[in-house]
Amino acid sequence: MASHRKSRPAGTRVAGIRTPALATAALTSVALLSQSANAAPEADDKPSLEEVEKKVDDLYRQAESATDKYNAAKEKTAKQRKRVDTLLDGVAQRTQKLNEAREKLGSFAAAQYRTGASAPDTATFLLADTPQDYFDRTQLMDRMTGRQKVAVDDYVTQQSETMKKRQEATESLETLNETQGDLKTAKATVQRKLADARELLSKLTAEEKARLAAIEREKQQEAARKAAELARQQAVQQQAQEEAAAQQQESGSSPSSGSSSAPGSSSAPGSSFSTAPADSSYAAKAEKALAFARAQIGKPYVWGAVGPGSYDCSGLTQAAWKAAGVTLPRTTYAQVDAGTTVSLADARPGDLVFFYDDITHVGIYIGNGMMIHAPKPGTYVREESIYYDGESSIHSVVRPA
Repeated sequence: MASHRKSRPAGTRVAGIRTPALATAALTSVALLSQSANAAPEADDKPSLEEVEKKVDDLYRQAESATDKYNAAKEKTAKQRKRVDTLLDGVAQRTQKLNEAREKLGSFAAAQYRTGASAPDTATFLLADTPQDYFDRTQLMDRMTGRQKVAVDDYVTQQSETMKKRQEATESLETLNETQGDLKTAKATVQRKLADARELLSKLTAEEKARLAAIEREKQQEAARKAAELARQQAVQQQAQEEAAAQQQESGSSPSSGSSSAPGSSSAPGSSFSTAPADSSYAAKAEKALAFARAQIGKPYVWGAVGPGSYDCSGLTQAAWKAAGVTLPRTTYAQVDAGTTVSLADARPGDLVFFYDDITHVGIYIGNGMMIHAPKPGTYVREESIYYDGESSIHSVVRPA
C-alpha cells in the first residue's frame, strides 16, 4: 500500500534535532563567539602605551625612594659598626684593668697569708721572734690595709664599668643587626622595582618603543621651552636688581640687602623661601661644585653610588659640593634641610633643585632653567631642563652654602 506521507525537505527539524548542516553551522558560530569572548579580555588587559610609560616612571621613582632608604641605612650601618668597634675596644681595655685589679687583690691576699695577718693579734704577738718584729709587722699591715681598700675600690669600679661597656656593646650590636636588616630590605626593594620596570619595557614592540621615544622627545621640547621662559624671567629680575642698585647708589643710599622677584616670576610650589642674594663667596664655591659636576657628565647612574665611576642623584650633588669644601648629608631628604630655601625665580648656579612631594630626586642648578643630574637607572649624568618631568614635579630650591 503506497504511503500518503510527503517526504520532508532537507534541513528541517526532526523531533527537535537539527540536521547536520545546521548543527555544523551552529557549532561553528558558538566556537567563533567563544574565541571572540576569550580574545576580548586579552586585548582589554594589555595596558596602553601611556599607562606603560606612567607605570615605568612610577617604578623608577619608587626605586629612587627605596635607594634613599638604602643610602640612609648604609650610612647608619657604617656609623653603628664604628660605634660597636669602639665599644668593643673599650670592653677589652676595661677587662684588662679588671684583671690587673684582680691580680693586685690576689697579691694582697697572698701577703696576708705569708705574714699571718689573718691570725689573731695575741697569737701573732706570741709567735713573733721578738716583740719588735711584731710591732714592725703590725705597722706594715696597717699600711697594707689602706692600700688594700684602694685596690678593692678599684676592682669594684673596674668591674662595674666593664659590665656597663659590655651591655652597651651588646645593645649596639643588636642595633647594627637591625640596620643591616633595613639595608637588605631596601636593596631588595630597589632591585624588585627596577626588574618590574625592565619587564614592562621588554614587552613593548618596536613600534611602541618608537612611539614612546617620540613622547619623550615632546616632553623634552616642552621642558626646554619652560627652561627658556625661566631664563628670561631671571634675566628681567637681574636687570631690575641692577637698575635699582644703580639708582640707590646715585641717590647716595646703600642697596637693600634683599632681592625682589621680578613681575611674573614664580617660586617652587609649596615652599617658603628667602630671597637673600648669593654673595661672592657662595659664587666661588658654586663654581667649584659645578666644575666637578660637569666633569662627571656621561658617567652612568647606579643606585647607591657616590663616585668616582658612577653616581645616583644625591651621590652626585654630595660629591660636587664636597669638591667645593661643603659637606652635605647623603640622602635627598636630608640634603633639602642643608641650606636656605630660595624661590625658583631666585635660583642661582650651584643651588640644589629637589623634586616630588616625597623629595626623591635632586639636581644641581647651572642657570637658565637647566641642571646637571643623574636621572635614573639606564641613563647617564647629563644636563637637562629642571622641567624634565613637568613644573609640578619641582619641590623646592635650596642654597647649600
